[in-house]
Amino acid sequence: MTIKSLKARKNDLSSPENQLKFLSNGIFRKGELPTFKEKIAESGKFPLKPKKLEILQINLGYMCNQVCSHCHVDAGPDRKEIMTRETMQECLEVIKNTGAHTLDLTGGAPEMNPNFRWFVEEAAKAGIRDFIVRSNLTIILANKKFHDLPDFFKKHNVHVVSSLPFYKREKTDKQRGSGVFDKSISALQMLNKVGYAQEGTGLKLDLVYNPSGAFLPTNQEAMERDFKVALKEDFDIDFDNLFAITNLPISRFLEYLIASENYEDYMYSLVEAYNPAAVENVMCTNTISISWDGWLYDCDFNQMLGLKVDSKVKHISDYNEDLLNDREIIISQHCYGCTAGAGSSCQGSLS
Repeated sequence: MTIKSLKARKNDLSSPENQLKFLSNGIFRKGELPTFKEKIAESGKFPLKPKKLEILQINLGYMCNQVCSHCHVDAGPDRKEIMTRETMQECLEVIKNTGAHTLDLTGGAPEMNPNFRWFVEEAAKAGIRDFIVRSNLTIILANKKFHDLPDFFKKHNVHVVSSLPFYKREKTDKQRGSGVFDKSISALQMLNKVGYAQEGTGLKLDLVYNPSGAFLPTNQEAMERDFKVALKEDFDIDFDNLFAITNLPISRFLEYLIASENYEDYMYSLVEAYNPAAVENVMCTNTISISWDGWLYDCDFNQMLGLKVDSKVKHISDYNEDLLNDREIIISQHCYGCTAGAGSSCQGSLS
């Protein structure tokens, strides 16, 4: 397991520019594989343009209590980037006036932001239809001050989307760290106890699966059935949906691919699995991603590569939905991860 972020280790890949340079060279520079731009142009999908905005995804900071081997955020305890209350206030003004129906809070561990609860309370007043918090689960048990999070989520009707790489201990701990599986199970049981994924409560609890190695996720529906049976039989846990998300070749997962000498094979797999139908619904077409310091991006992955939106409006302080809806979406080779097979987004498979 990685014990520090790329940034803390001063790894070359901690630089978004170096990641983009790596993704643009090698097999793509040599012409062995088509660039993503060339591929979607073949399908008549270039340039990629946004559709109706549905989701505001806000990253509250890169601080996290875990250091997962696949993390595209390069999050960890040593990351100090955190959204201030001032930037949160600017986000709240946008939330009150946006046409988007979903608010999606992410991190790091968003709960570690000292103003997290205040922000949730204020944002809940805006009447967003679907209010998501992406939790790594173990944060609930990390400190006494987090133990009441299930009750807090329930009070504000938060839709909890939780990471659980597998329904077995070995695979989960290999990807996320020793002891993570047992803590995740305890946290899920706590969420069930207050009513999450229980009939008639309306409290939604979804799980997210990321492959633990250099391979693509299998059929999402089949995996959901397996997860539901295993978690119910072994731990009496219920959840609503499973989202299977393809690991994108950026940040710590890119580091893993290079170190394990799987990078080229993985990119070949992504390109060979390219599905033009999945391009229609990739997350960047209906989402705006807002970073901890208020900059705007087409998606969470572009945020981690420093690829700000191609618009006159680049910061939350200047937010203008009409101008943003008229932009072209910025793409690079990592985008193959969202268009492989059934496609992949923060809401799981696209088809």
